[in-house]
Amino acid sequence: MPTYAYACKDCNHAFETVQSFSDASLTVCPECGGTLRKKFNSVGVVFKGGGFYRTDSRSGSSSVPASSGSSEKSSGSSDKAPAAAAS
Repeated sequence: MPTYAYACKDCNHAFETVQSFSDASLTVCPECGGTLRKKFNSVGVVFKGGGFYRTDSRSGSSSVPASSGSSEKSSGSSDKAPAAAAS
C-alpha cells in the first residue's frame, strides 16, 4: 500500500499516512480540524544503467551493418533529392 503525504492549509501540520488506492483522500487535519492538501513527491522509480534506450540494448558490431545498409539507401535517395531540387 502506498504512503501519502498531507499538509494542513491552516496550521501547516505535515504528516504521512498509508492508504489503499481505493481509500478516499483525507480532508480534515487531525491537529486543528483545518483543510488538508495532498503533497506530491517525485516518482519512486529511477532507471539507471544501460539498456533503456534503443542504442543501449544493441552491441556495436551488430548495429553497424544494419545501420550502414540503411544509411546507404537513405543517402542514395537524399542524393537524388538535392539534384532534383537543383534542376
